[in-house]
Amino acid sequence: MSTQMIVRLSPELKEKLDKLARSEGKSTNRMVLEIIEDYVKERDIGAYVDDLWERIGTKLSVRSVTPRDVEQAIGRARGKTG
Repeated sequence: MSTQMIVRLSPELKEKLDKLARSEGKSTNRMVLEIIEDYVKERDIGAYVDDLWERIGTKLSVRSVTPRDVEQAIGRARGKTG
């Protein structure tokens, strides 16, 4: 379910936004939604970290690296034998 939000813009900014939206074949609503989604996505550190771990995990799996291999590598880096 979506919710409604009221935003106040100067008439000049609203006109520019409307023109940009039309030039991209989008509604002003769609344009504002995309801008907000991009803003949140760029600043959501939790999602960024989750994505980073997913990419790291995928690369390690492709190379057949196991969790035990990772533990051993961390141990060696910390000066412990493993």
